[in-house]
Amino acid sequence: MAAIDNSIVNLSLPVMRKQFSSNITEVQWVLTAYMLSFSIFIPLTNWLKNRIGFFNLYIGSTAIFTIGSLLCGLSPSLHWLVAARVLQAIGGGAITPTALAIIATVFPENERGRAMGIWGLGMVMGPALGPTLGGILTQHFGWPYIFFVNIPIGLVTLLLSYRYLRFLKAVQTNKEPFHTAGYISLSVSLVVLQYSITKIGALPFLSFTGLTLALILIGSFVFFIYSSQNRRFPLFDLSLFTNLKFLNGLGLTFVRSVAMFGGLFLLPFLLQGYLGYSETNSGLIILPNALMVGIMMPFAGKWTDSHGYRSVSIAGLTVLGISMFIFAQLQPGNALFFALLAMVFRGAGFGLLNTPLTAAVISAVPKEKVAMASSINTLIIQLSGAISVSVLSLIHQMFNDHYMAEGATATLAEHIALQNCYLISGLLMFIAILPALKLPEIKVKSIEKNILADAA
Repeated sequence: MAAIDNSIVNLSLPVMRKQFSSNITEVQWVLTAYMLSFSIFIPLTNWLKNRIGFFNLYIGSTAIFTIGSLLCGLSPSLHWLVAARVLQAIGGGAITPTALAIIATVFPENERGRAMGIWGLGMVMGPALGPTLGGILTQHFGWPYIFFVNIPIGLVTLLLSYRYLRFLKAVQTNKEPFHTAGYISLSVSLVVLQYSITKIGALPFLSFTGLTLALILIGSFVFFIYSSQNRRFPLFDLSLFTNLKFLNGLGLTFVRSVAMFGGLFLLPFLLQGYLGYSETNSGLIILPNALMVGIMMPFAGKWTDSHGYRSVSIAGLTVLGISMFIFAQLQPGNALFFALLAMVFRGAGFGLLNTPLTAAVISAVPKEKVAMASSINTLIIQLSGAISVSVLSLIHQMFNDHYMAEGATATLAEHIALQNCYLISGLLMFIAILPALKLPEIKVKSIEKNILADAA
């Protein structure tokens, strides 16, 4: 459910935009607030696990996520909804890494692979199925129910956790110091960066507000780097960023997030706008994406094991790029066929790209730094997703205003603007093939097993 809530709201955004009388740039904060807050909370998870233990952290994060879901559904305005999404993300940001750590701790080595496979299926299929579930719930019950659906599941999870996970209280805790200054400065940097992106179109850089934001952003980030040097327990190990293979993998991860979050953010506006599909039908159109992810991931894992990262990643980027260009061609006369075709390509692309990129990032660092690299990779996925949503919504608004000024109707102007955004996204996928050519094309054996062993 924590993974689903990254995407379940997508098909409800056009409905929310109408109800709250907002534009795309404003309503995108329903997504961005969750992803950004999710990102900010990730660095706290490992420290909290060590301080209060697995059981308290898992119970607490599940409770916060459930309460946040309730407040989201009850929100009377867009501002209240965004604030409730922040609370929801604080719980959701801890659930996923805590659950992974519990699995690695509880299951013996010879059983972890199967347990991780079941757990990983939920992590991949959750975001893929989210839009379909969200569309059905929104049309038949209203958008608040995309949040209310979490409440009974959250309550059952809490009851089962108290019944079956109390043995985790015996896991030893420690008093590892927290890098408070680094965490605060990094959080300020991330929030100011995200806010600045959303204001680029309306706020001149040389204005007092623009200069103030730039100074806060630069100052907080510089202070984060300074405070992280020569610390025994830094928030992030900055030496990893001198590793070119690691940086290359993170760059490709950023591009993948543009397609995953940015492309999905625009999709409901494309389908429910000029093309006229309902929320339920839009969700059903997106369903082949989830099916193809599930089909292609096992194949991608075997291909990665036998051939390495390069060819699988290039294939994934190529297929994703093709899907973006197909989305850009959707018109009322051909929409259904080409939308389904684009979804098949999109799902196949993600199914091919996930495994080699994650493995490439992890394998680029020494074994003792795998956990830190994994945390940074997770942060980049969420942060780049939030940034891509904001940037694409800004680009969309600029195109939309341009075509409106040329005399196009509001619905047609938005449709053409969305098509242009998908063309830009597709071009980015093909440009990303260049750094993907630098990925190693070697045989890689038992990647998942090694990662799990290191995590344990």
